[in-house]
Amino acid sequence: MLFKNISILADDFTVRHGQYVGVRGDQIAYVGQAAPAEDFGEIYEGRGKLLMPGLVNAHSHAPMTLLRGYGENLSLQRWLNERIFPFEDKLSDAAVAPATRLAIAEMLRFGTVSFTDMYFFSQTMADAILETGIKCNLSRGLTVFDDSDYEQTAAYHDNCDLLARYQDAGEGRLKIDLCIHGEYTTTPKVVEAVAKHAAQAGTHVHVHLSETQSEHEECKARHGMTPAAYFEKLGLFDQPTTAAHCVWLDDSDFTILKRHGVTVASCPVSNMKLASGFARVPEMLRQGINVALGTDSVASNNNLNMFKEMFLFANVYKGASHDPTVVTPAEALAAATVNGMRSQGRMDSGFVRQGMKADLIVLDVNQPWMVPVNDWTTNLVYSVQGSDVCLTMVDGRVLYRDGEYPTIDIEKVMYETQRATDDIRAQL
Repeated sequence: MLFKNISILADDFTVRHGQYVGVRGDQIAYVGQAAPAEDFGEIYEGRGKLLMPGLVNAHSHAPMTLLRGYGENLSLQRWLNERIFPFEDKLSDAAVAPATRLAIAEMLRFGTVSFTDMYFFSQTMADAILETGIKCNLSRGLTVFDDSDYEQTAAYHDNCDLLARYQDAGEGRLKIDLCIHGEYTTTPKVVEAVAKHAAQAGTHVHVHLSETQSEHEECKARHGMTPAAYFEKLGLFDQPTTAAHCVWLDDSDFTILKRHGVTVASCPVSNMKLASGFARVPEMLRQGINVALGTDSVASNNNLNMFKEMFLFANVYKGASHDPTVVTPAEALAAATVNGMRSQGRMDSGFVRQGMKADLIVLDVNQPWMVPVNDWTTNLVYSVQGSDVCLTMVDGRVLYRDGEYPTIDIEKVMYETQRATDDIRAQL
């Protein structure tokens, strides 16, 4: 495909107009002001459109589309214990399959090309990911509340199977990570064992970290150290790690995260909705910590619209810090795109650049809310709507275009997800 006369978001997060971008196979093969001499097949007219790197959702629980709007106006612990856990106890592969596809359809609709997910029924999820064509770093959720060894858990056996069957499947689109749900849902020996497994397998790690004040302070009471220090001591951060939330960090925790290159997946909507607080993102950025963006689940969001997440990310920390200069539009765009790719170990994506993977989205910017333009970067963060996405491409393959999903039967998926939710609620 050749994008013709289109505006593009450049590496420095400025916008260049009247560009040509040629895609061949899974890569960007040409970027320039002049029309290329070679034939790229279909020509996509780009007037009134903007081409940019696809978004990355760095923390999600995709099958929880089943619980959209189900646990409202509750604190995190009540939300989990009274609504989420009882519902999840009734889950099955038959329910998770359409729910995962629905989540992927929603992400593609809003311009997400890759996501980092932590949940259960991982083989069913892996099949849905491969079938739909999106990219994902997938981890099987792990909770252990007794004295079991890691090797005795179902998660260990699932992890071994996932690594053997799915690691780098779909020509590298699917990557398998290992997971610790959190300090308060596991034991030290299990954390240590998962860290060793991740090192042996060469995988990334996904973990919830200091999401709430009670989680953070109770860890200090149990172990005499913060969750970040606890995980560092047990070796979890020795592998590339994405730590979700990080709302309640002590000053010393920033040094730990920076030292180990941990990515923080900031989830401002979920943190606000569950009243968890505001992560100290300005301090993270000042210290050079890689900050990416995540939606968390639709049960605490209630959608997977990363443009909405980016808008809040660029605004909420100004209010929380009483400083309007923090989190610039360029930093917000980086968090939503290339920083997420880096967290996933995908160094070949995240920019509209020759040789990069063609993980791209097209926005219809010929809209009333996008005019006038005094600064394009500002408009892309504060004015764009997720619904402005009109094309989503992953590895050079169009997965969403003008209301159509070539790899997803969207009507079937919506019907089956609603039916699965109704069936589970009837059992509660």
